[in-house]
Amino acid sequence: MAEPQSPSDPIRFVLNGEDRSVAGLKPTTTLLDYLRQSERLTGTKEGCAEGDCGACTVIVSEPDEKGGLRRRTVNACIQFLPAMNGRAVETVEHLGQGGPAPIQTAMVEKHASQCGFCTPGFVMQLHAGWLNGAIADRQSVKDLIAGNLCRCTGYGPIVEAGLSLAQLPPPKNAAGDAALARRLTAMAGTDVFSYRVGEDRWFAPRHVDDLADLYAAHPEALLVAGATDVGLWVTKQHRDLPLIIDISHVRDLQVIEEAAGRIYFGAGVTHRAATATLASIHPDLGEMLRRFAGAQIRNAGTIGGNIANGSPIGDLAPCLIALDAHLYLRRGEEMRRLPLADFFIEYGRQDRAPGEFVVAIEVLRLASNQRFFANKIAKRSDSDISAVMAAFRLSFDGETISEARLAFGGMAGIPKRAAMAEAALVGRKFDMAAVEAAVAALAEDFTPLTDMRASAAYRLKTAQNLLRRFALREAGSLGPRLAAIDPEADDLPAGAAA
Repeated sequence: MAEPQSPSDPIRFVLNGEDRSVAGLKPTTTLLDYLRQSERLTGTKEGCAEGDCGACTVIVSEPDEKGGLRRRTVNACIQFLPAMNGRAVETVEHLGQGGPAPIQTAMVEKHASQCGFCTPGFVMQLHAGWLNGAIADRQSVKDLIAGNLCRCTGYGPIVEAGLSLAQLPPPKNAAGDAALARRLTAMAGTDVFSYRVGEDRWFAPRHVDDLADLYAAHPEALLVAGATDVGLWVTKQHRDLPLIIDISHVRDLQVIEEAAGRIYFGAGVTHRAATATLASIHPDLGEMLRRFAGAQIRNAGTIGGNIANGSPIGDLAPCLIALDAHLYLRRGEEMRRLPLADFFIEYGRQDRAPGEFVVAIEVLRLASNQRFFANKIAKRSDSDISAVMAAFRLSFDGETISEARLAFGGMAGIPKRAAMAEAALVGRKFDMAAVEAAVAALAEDFTPLTDMRASAAYRLKTAQNLLRRFALREAGSLGPRLAAIDPEADDLPAGAAA
C-alpha cells in the first residue's frame, strides 16, 4: 500500500446531530479543547485532564457489526480530535433538546447536584449506561460512576438518581441508529485517513495490512489506540508528537476468537469488550477488570495497548503472564509468537523491533487440575493504580504441584514472574510449609522500590500476604492439600492474614 498522497483529509464527524468538517487544528488537539474552545460547548468540564475525574465525559458512537450503533463514554480530555473521524460525539447540551432526559430529571428530583461542576459528567455517564442497559441495581450504578468524582461528596443522591432509571426501559430507535451508522460509514470512507497540519501527521488505517505497511514505512511513528496513556503525554508532559498512527479503526484487531481452549484477543479489543470473556476464565479476572480504572477508560483502553506500553504497574500483564499468554507480533509481512513473560525486558524496553506491533494475545483456559488467583492492592478500591498486582496459577499432578506461575506487577521495573518462589512450590504438596517457603523466597525474587503509592517494605509484605491469601482461599476447595490451615482458627501462623 502506498502512503496516502492527499495533503490532508478533513476530520469529519457528527457533533450533537450535526456534521462537522475540521481542518487546521494540531492532531494532538484534545476533543475537550475543541469542544470548549472551538464549539463553545462548555458543559463538558476540565477537571483533572488525565482521565480520572469524569467531568469531561461525552458519548462517542460508531457503527457496529450489525449495522447499528455502538455507544460508549470516553474522557474527552485525553481523546485526540482526529480519532473522532467517522464517529459521532454527544455532549450534555444535546440531552436537553426536546426536553430533559430522564437522568437530568432524576438528578433534579433527587437533589443530586451541589456545586454542579461534576454534574454533566455524571449525567452523561449514567445516561449512556441507561441507553446500553447497564443499570440494573445499586452496585451497577456504583460501577458505572466509579470513574466520576464528586468533590462535594454527594454520591448518595447521585446513586439514587441513577438507580431510578433501572425500571425505565431505554428508548429504541433502530431506524435512527441505522441511519446514523450509514452516515458515519460514509464519512469514514474505506481508505487510510490522513490528516496533516504543517509537519504533524495523523494516519488512521482501517485494515491490518495497511497498518503493517504504514508502520514499516514509518517505524518512528507512535501507535495510539485508546490514548488513555498517550493522552497524558500531551496534557501533562506537553510532549510534541509529530507522527501518530491511530489503530482504533482497525476492525481486524478488534475480534475475540476461541478454538480448542485457546482464546485470541485482538490487540485493539477494549477492556470493556474483553471483560465477559476474561471473567469466564476465572471470576478473579472479572473482578480485576471491574476495578480497572473507570468505565470511560475501560471503554477506550485496549488489551494490546495495556501490554505494549510496558508499564510495570499495569494490572492485566501479571494476570496474562500467570495464564501463560503468548503474543503475536507483526512486522511487515512477518509474524512471530512470543511468550508474554519474555516480552518485557527491562523498564521502558520490550522485545519489539522497530515497525513491529502487537496483533493479538493468546490466552489458555484453565485446566481442571489448575487453580488461579488474582488480586489488586491499591489505596482506593475503585479506579486507582495498583501498589501491587498479583496473579498465580498452580497446576497439580495428584496432590503435588507440578507447575507454578506467580506473576507480579509493582514489584519490579517490569511485570515479572517470581522464579525462586515458584521453585519453592514445585514438587511439593500445597501445604503451609510449601507456602511459607515460597513466601520467604519472594524476598530473593524482588527488591521493590518505594514511591508515592507504597514503600518497598509494604510491597514485599503485601506480595507475601497475597500468596498466603491464595492458600487460605483454596483451603476449602483443595481439602487435604491445605489441611494444616483452618481459615476459622484463632491461631493462624504469624503473618498469615492478608
